[in-house]
Amino acid sequence: MSKTRSLLVGAPVALTALALASCGGAQRTTTSMREAQIDRARFNQLALRLDLPLFWAEDANGNGEPDPDEVRALLFYPSTPSLDGEALDRAIARVAAESRVAAPTDPRRALVVAELDHAAPTLVETEIAALPEAHRAFVGHMLNVAGMVDRLYARQTGMDAMTSRLDASDTASASLFRRNWGPVCRGSTTEREAACSAIEGAPRQPVDVYPAAMQGQDDSFCATLEARPDAQALLGHFSVVREAETGDGLVAVPYHEAYADLMRPIAAELRAAADAMTDPNETALVAYLRAAASGFETNDWTPADEAWSRMSARNSQWYVRVGPDETYWEPCSIHAGFHLTFARINQGSLVWQDRLTPLRAEMEGSLASLVSDRYAAREVAFTLPDFIDIVVNAGDDRDAFGATIGQSLPNWGPVSDEGRGRTVAMSNLYTDADSLARRRAQASSLLGSEAMAIYSDDQTSGLLSTILHEAGHNLGPSHDYRAPSGQNDDEAFGGALASMLEELKAQSCALFFVELLRERGILTDAQAREVYLDSIVWAFGHISRGMYTPTGQRKAYSQLAAVQIGFLIDQGAITWDAAALAVDGTHTGAFTIDFARLPAAVRELMTAVMAIKATGDRAAAEALAARYVEGATVPHASIVERYQGFPQASFVYSVH
Repeated sequence: MSKTRSLLVGAPVALTALALASCGGAQRTTTSMREAQIDRARFNQLALRLDLPLFWAEDANGNGEPDPDEVRALLFYPSTPSLDGEALDRAIARVAAESRVAAPTDPRRALVVAELDHAAPTLVETEIAALPEAHRAFVGHMLNVAGMVDRLYARQTGMDAMTSRLDASDTASASLFRRNWGPVCRGSTTEREAACSAIEGAPRQPVDVYPAAMQGQDDSFCATLEARPDAQALLGHFSVVREAETGDGLVAVPYHEAYADLMRPIAAELRAAADAMTDPNETALVAYLRAAASGFETNDWTPADEAWSRMSARNSQWYVRVGPDETYWEPCSIHAGFHLTFARINQGSLVWQDRLTPLRAEMEGSLASLVSDRYAAREVAFTLPDFIDIVVNAGDDRDAFGATIGQSLPNWGPVSDEGRGRTVAMSNLYTDADSLARRRAQASSLLGSEAMAIYSDDQTSGLLSTILHEAGHNLGPSHDYRAPSGQNDDEAFGGALASMLEELKAQSCALFFVELLRERGILTDAQAREVYLDSIVWAFGHISRGMYTPTGQRKAYSQLAAVQIGFLIDQGAITWDAAALAVDGTHTGAFTIDFARLPAAVRELMTAVMAIKATGDRAAAEALAARYVEGATVPHASIVERYQGFPQASFVYSVH
């Protein structure tokens, strides 16, 4: 196995190796992009196809050429490029040459190229040169942690076990494999193409948290595991299922034993990051880093949660969350995936925290009042979301397409149970000019003129919707709430349905609390309409991704979006007119929105969701999903067709 191939899952690297600052000076490129008719967006697609860690960030001088000071070196690739002189010239020449290569005749390779060419590489860029030395040193260690977390997550997902089957000469497949955490295609236009794979024969990728032998061609093994009498012991969030060394049984092995070779080095690097951060104003950050390091050695994550809960936008410039948290990545939605969210605090969040913190008890009470005979309001004391500017996402945080724009953690344990977790809204994602233009064009392909007249490129509406969504995770019946039957939501609904319902509750809160904020004078009537519309457009985007994975697993966000849009259609707040012309003037079939009806319709939706969650009513949950996910109420095909006409955002990262 070559050194390059072994680095596909992300290796720890020193900051100096990654921080290749773009240098100014005279243009050196010898191959003209203008003559080759390659614009900036196409250049970045072709670089992705070649697995080149280069991104043409802007055409500042308008000359149509990727000058050295306009190109960025990217993280999480198998090599680190030079951005100066002949090396950059050669890379640019390779991109130009790739544009002239004939389409592959091999069906599998053609599908791989089609997936890569449907991506819109989207840059997340961080400049650290002006930071104090202690902070720069800390960043270097955290980038090392990012590479280590990548390797750990690659082991969890089963990516490691597939690496040796790659064709080293096929750079497009290698790029897809690296980006997608394995050979499976994940693009909206290609994920259901059986032959679309980075590996010949499109082999299935078993995840490492269950024995490979029990993972067949579908995910029915999940139901089998959930029905076992020892399910509670086997399906812990922080363990893997292994075949017993003696007999035919199954046993749970805690993460720190199953992945000791990868977790112990992460602990050491986190302590090195803590040692490097000598700024006396960062004591809360240092305490968290040391507690997280211990978690990687003991598999006890409660001390890390406690230390993390004491961090805020008021006592640190940084946001770090590292460890196992979300479960959506694996077919049974039970075991937590390792990730790193590394970001800088954006102080703009403090304004919204000051406005909304006094309303927390009222928000909880308003939810409880909807189903007062089935749920009693709790005392809530969670922290409202911080705004964070992402530096890098690693492991389970870094998806092939798109990115998490809000998160509320932890999901389990005392900090979660007592409402002391932290919530964040990622404030620097989808804010670039290309992303804004693409989202507006997508919305205009589905909306009528009256609704589109309300549409705004201002990010405030989206951020507020995210804040309310993440607050919603801390309100009402959540993961560990027990229904009258004594079951929590995983036990009552099963992992996949429970995950969808929890996200449905949170996003319904994002709609429901808009009226409360309007009544309290925090939002004007116009601002309330903008927030409603932003959430509806958000739902269109998730519906466009399909309701299930190719192996039949629920897509939590897609299904909740379909439930919301379908429910609001039934309530008369949204109307689909198949004969109406969309505002883009091209597509027939458009949505209209009755904003006067929305508050009452949203209240009905929130009531239905609260009743299901509070009582553990699985039959009602499945009926709700069946009507809107499987039924004809929502024009799924039209939404999919419109959105698939646009490339999908695929985030790439640069730190310099």
